[in-house]
Amino acid sequence: MSGILAGVRVIEVATWTFVPAAGAVLADWGAQVIKIEHPETGDPQRGLISSGIVPTAGGVNYLVEQPNRGKRSLGLDIAHPDGLDVLYRLLETADVFLTNLLPHSCARLGIDVASVRARNPKVIYARGHGYGVRGEGAERGGYDAAAYWAQAGIAAAYTSEGGYPPLQRAAFGDIMGGQTIAGGIAGALFRRERTGEPSVVDVSLLGLGLWNLSPDIVAAGILGAPIPGFDRTDMPNPLTNTYRTADGRFVFLVFLQADRHWPELCEAMERPDLLTDDRFADARGRFANRKECIALLDEIFATRTLAEWQVRLSRVQGVWGPVQTALEVHDDPQVLANGYLPELKLDDGTPFRLVANPVQFDETPPELTPAPGHGQHTDEILLELGLDWDHILALKETGALL
Repeated sequence: MSGILAGVRVIEVATWTFVPAAGAVLADWGAQVIKIEHPETGDPQRGLISSGIVPTAGGVNYLVEQPNRGKRSLGLDIAHPDGLDVLYRLLETADVFLTNLLPHSCARLGIDVASVRARNPKVIYARGHGYGVRGEGAERGGYDAAAYWAQAGIAAAYTSEGGYPPLQRAAFGDIMGGQTIAGGIAGALFRRERTGEPSVVDVSLLGLGLWNLSPDIVAAGILGAPIPGFDRTDMPNPLTNTYRTADGRFVFLVFLQADRHWPELCEAMERPDLLTDDRFADARGRFANRKECIALLDEIFATRTLAEWQVRLSRVQGVWGPVQTALEVHDDPQVLANGYLPELKLDDGTPFRLVANPVQFDETPPELTPAPGHGQHTDEILLELGLDWDHILALKETGALL
C-alpha cells in the first residue's frame, strides 16, 4: 500500500514527542516527512537514553523511535542564514510545515506563518503548543504533564480525597496530541484540495486535555461541582466493575445492559441460584444491594485464575477485558492479528516493536520503518533539492549543515 497521503511532503521543525508524533502518524499514512534537526544537538530526546535517564536494551532508543519512525532527518541550523535559505527552499516543495516552537522563537528564526507563507502561499502551517494561541499562556512552553494532565483537570479526576495526584505515564497526552494534529492536517489537506485555500492548524495540550475529560467538564459546569467518583465497593451497577482473580490478576466487567447479561454471567460463574435471589434478580435489586452483590462477586472471582475466567467469559456476550500489563500486550492475539504492534529491525538486525497509529485504511496495517539517525539523510535530501556537492560541502564548512 502506497499510503493514503502518498505524494504529500511535510517539513517538521519540532522536538520531543507531542508534535513529532504527528509527523510519525503522517508518515504511517504515506507522507514524506523530513525532520529538521540542529547539526550539533539534534532532537534533545535523543539524549535521554545516553544520559542514563531512560533505560534501554539492545540499543533501541524507544523514545525516539515511537514518534519519529518513517521520517528522514536533515541536520540543518536554521538560525544560520545559509541554513534558513535551505529550509526556505525545502518549504517551496512542501505541503505541510509542522512545528512546536513558541511564537517568539518562530518570529526570531523567520519561520512564523507570514514568513513561511511568503515562500509558499499554499503550505498548511500546523503547530502544537501548550496552552493555545491566545491569552497570557500563548508564549509559555508546555509539557503534557503540566498542560494536559494537571491544568486540564485529568489528574484531579484521578485523585482520591486528601491524596496526591497520580503521576502521568510517559508522553500520555503527547501521543494523543500528535494523533489529533495529524487528523487536523488531514482535514486541512482536504479543504485545500477542494477550495485551494491553505489553513493554519492549531492543537494545544490544554485543549486536548479538556476534550478528553469533556463529560466531566461539561457536567461540572452544569452541576456546579465535579462529578464524584465511585468506590469500587459501591458501584451502582456491580456488573461494571473490576474483580480480582485467584492469582492476583484482575478482570474488568463492562456489562452496561446488566439485566441482559446477568443470566449468562451466572452461568459462567456456575451460580444459577443467583437468578432467583430477590436481592440480585434484576438491576433494581442489585443496585439496592450493591455492596452485598459486589462482595459476593469478589468471593466468586477469587476462586479461579485469570486464565480460567478468560475461558469462561469467552462464552459471554457482555463486554469484559483482562487487565493486562504493557508487556502482556505484546502477546495479545487481537493486537497481533490487527497489526497494532509491528516488528521492526535496526540496521544491525536488532528487532523491536512499535505501536502503529490506530487508524487503518482499506483494512491494511501501515508498514513502519525505523526512526532516522541524527542527520542521516542530509546529503540525500539536499541532492534531491538540486544542490550540488560543492554547495553542500560549502554549507558544511559554514556549520549550517551536519
